[in-house]
Amino acid sequence: MRLFVVLAFMVLVSCAPKSPPVFLAEAREIGTQQTVFALTARERDPVYYFGTERSENPAFGRFTVSVPPEREPGSLVQPRNRVDPNRHFLLTDIREYESSRSFQSGLSREFRALPRGQREAVIYVHGFNNSFADGVYRIAQLAHDYQIPAVALSYSWPSAGNPLAYQYDRESSLTARDGLERMIRDVRSAGADQVVIVAHSMGAFLTMETLRQIAIAPGPGPRQLVDGVMLISPDIDIDVFRSQARRIERLPQPFFIFSSQRDRALRLSAQLTGQQARLGNTADIDALAEFEVTVIDLSAFSSGPGLNHFTLGTSSALVQVLNQAAQVNDAFATDGAGTTGLLPGTILTVQNATQVILSAPGQILTGQ
Repeated sequence: MRLFVVLAFMVLVSCAPKSPPVFLAEAREIGTQQTVFALTARERDPVYYFGTERSENPAFGRFTVSVPPEREPGSLVQPRNRVDPNRHFLLTDIREYESSRSFQSGLSREFRALPRGQREAVIYVHGFNNSFADGVYRIAQLAHDYQIPAVALSYSWPSAGNPLAYQYDRESSLTARDGLERMIRDVRSAGADQVVIVAHSMGAFLTMETLRQIAIAPGPGPRQLVDGVMLISPDIDIDVFRSQARRIERLPQPFFIFSSQRDRALRLSAQLTGQQARLGNTADIDALAEFEVTVIDLSAFSSGPGLNHFTLGTSSALVQVLNQAAQVNDAFATDGAGTTGLLPGTILTVQNATQVILSAPGQILTGQ
């Protein structure tokens, strides 16, 4: 049985070799330009800018990404052979910073261009089997599709970018905790009024470990440095999360966990570790009842033959639904079970935790 699970996992997550990022200055006249500041714990690479090896010296940069016009919301296509700026995500400008200080200076200029009180930063932490470009492109895609009014940043830890290197990635995420803490502090020092972390899959594990590290260190705690957290399909053992959250004591607020019971990647991850579920695909809200968290169940939008491991970013229907809910915070504040008002679905509250079970619009109409 274990061999069968391993082979199934390989089939599901295997893909074509990672493509190097393509620089094409001419694409700035075609696509929508999105600036992404990046800090990475990867070694430099002559082809991929930053590769898969771990580095003890962080590198800093600012990348301009061209988001192509001919695409559905949620899609992210990188070129493999022929480059088409109308369809492919491309780099149109690159600036590297020599030090943390010059990185902060660049960020400060970006924040000063925004009104006081609206100098917000979103740090994206990628997951397992991701390249440097994957993280930069993904936050550019999310910022564009969800019209995020904030400075976008990518923290790129040294994933091997190989579906068979799960253990390497797991250990790499542990080596990258100091780098993520440094990025959070640098962004704060640069003048951010608010800092939100968006973490996917194994990046969620790295994020929780970093928040725990901050909590047990002297000085400002997680709530003083981070103003909100979104864990997307977190690949975390539920008991480990509970242990991390208890040590942190007061989680940054708001604290969202986006889950799907149809997440095939996490289902296989659970089987490989001898468990029933991971944090990102559990339906057991009772296990999280003691914590101030809001669990958003995206199962209704997770369909098709793929992994369903990043529904928040890849479902065109979900992007449209969430963008239409302009007052989504009011919807989350509904008391008790019932409809969420602006969002199709129901809300359940168990002690301190809230679960929002979204329904696809078609299900609301048909009563399914």
